[in-house]
Amino acid sequence: MTTGDELQFVLFRLGTQSFALSIFQVERILRYEPPAALPNAPDFLEGVVPYGSGVVPLVDLRKRLGLPAELREETRVMVLQLEEQHVAVVVDQVLEVLRVDTRTITPPPPMVRGLAAEYISGIIARPGRTTVVLNAARLLSSTERLALTEALP
Repeated sequence: MTTGDELQFVLFRLGTQSFALSIFQVERILRYEPPAALPNAPDFLEGVVPYGSGVVPLVDLRKRLGLPAELREETRVMVLQLEEQHVAVVVDQVLEVLRVDTRTITPPPPMVRGLAAEYISGIIARPGRTTVVLNAARLLSSTERLALTEALP
């Protein structure tokens, strides 16, 4: 029996590594479809995909983290709520929704510094699998968010 608080995460795969985002940051999971390109868009922006009554910007999280970006049958798009705007991210595969006791989430080790540390809010270590918990709000800098807003039609 656990006495700590539980959090729920959406686990997904980028390359061979397992990552997680808080379930409260993931609004929807969709099949991948090629985005419509935007002229003069920043490098990290793949384009836009239809969502609801409009479109949302699409960022390939694999490229963002310097990983190979191959399209497969299990490639998915997760629509995230980042404060006041929606952003869609491409992931290799959505694995599961996981409930985790907060006491089992450890802070990133001291040697994780710089750019990577900005994205990481914790580590979930389970037998046979270590999952990196990402902070969705930090995946894009304020400058990049502004560039997104300006690039959208």
